[in-house]
Amino acid sequence: MRVWHNARLLGPRTQIGSGVIAADGERIAYAGPAADAPKFPKAERIDCGGRWITPGLIDCHTHLVHAGNRAREFEMRLAGATYEEIARAGGGIVSTVRATREASEGELVDAALPRLDALLAEGATTVEIKSGYGLSLDAELNQLHAARELGARRKVNIVTTFLGAHGLPPEATDKDAYIDEVCEIMIPAVAKLADAVDGFAESIAFSPEQIARVFDAAKAHGLRVKLHADQLTDGGGAALAARYNALSADHLEHTGEAGIAAMAKAGTVAVLLPGAYYFLRETKLPPVELLRKHGVPIAIATDCNPGTAPLTSLLLAMNMAATCFRLTVEECLAGVTANAARALGRDDIGVFASGKRCDLAIWDIEQPAELVYRMGFNPLHSRVFGGEDA
Repeated sequence: MRVWHNARLLGPRTQIGSGVIAADGERIAYAGPAADAPKFPKAERIDCGGRWITPGLIDCHTHLVHAGNRAREFEMRLAGATYEEIARAGGGIVSTVRATREASEGELVDAALPRLDALLAEGATTVEIKSGYGLSLDAELNQLHAARELGARRKVNIVTTFLGAHGLPPEATDKDAYIDEVCEIMIPAVAKLADAVDGFAESIAFSPEQIARVFDAAKAHGLRVKLHADQLTDGGGAALAARYNALSADHLEHTGEAGIAAMAKAGTVAVLLPGAYYFLRETKLPPVELLRKHGVPIAIATDCNPGTAPLTSLLLAMNMAATCFRLTVEECLAGVTANAARALGRDDIGVFASGKRCDLAIWDIEQPAELVYRMGFNPLHSRVFGGEDA
């Protein structure tokens, strides 16, 4: 038994000025006011010195495993190059697919570890990792194996997502034929490696009808689904996600009220990705007021990827969500804890409650708003993973 005392507890809808958390092994045995806490006479006691404790942070949307980077494209865009010009020069997603296919599993792990370590250093204890830069069975499997290996190398929960329907591979010309391959060959092969299946429903990627086929195949293999939805146009992605009771619909800048109402009815979480919004200099804000109106849970994630969000800071993602999208401090915190857990289909993390995993982040801050207010400053004091120091 371990007990963290002389602490202030900060969770979704929870602020306790004098609190205690006790863990029996990996699980929380008590979390609440010090005045109501049992004695725990034989426990190891950790004096937190009045620091704030939150649940361990959760990054519920990343593309952390990939090879190479696209810094040169960034430089080209700054000089005025268009997307088409960059693509003709061998850039875009094709360049990442090429680099990822050429990398071994070990090379992918080595490349991803610094990105993962940056997230852990800011209090993350759970990270979702998508495939989607292989776009062939062997390369997609390689990404998913690398993601699992990251979880073996570090004290972190890794949640894996198969994103074979991310785009058309460079050697293919027929989208329907490629979706056949995703459904009939890839999903059966990755079913034991992936926790969920994602897709990209957009004019530059796949149609709602094609993604529906992917989701049908996922369901047939017992896999939950989620969706990159309505990032560039309102193509009905949110409604499609809701129709399949998706865990989450992500991006959502162009989603209309009908799609949001459908998400609310289905219990689908809205995952907002302010890093991509910032990096792409978008001007269309996600419909935050409509999400609030319909009671859709809002999560926040980094969307860490080489092309549109090379971001490895959940703290900065929270600041961006508050500054760009006008989310409150409480919404930002819930967005990287309880609601992020819900976006992953996990009910054992992200909150202070008996029986849940004891994944904690302990902070050197005076007030909760500092976690969202500061930019480029990391106030993490220590991290706890499964009741043990991490």
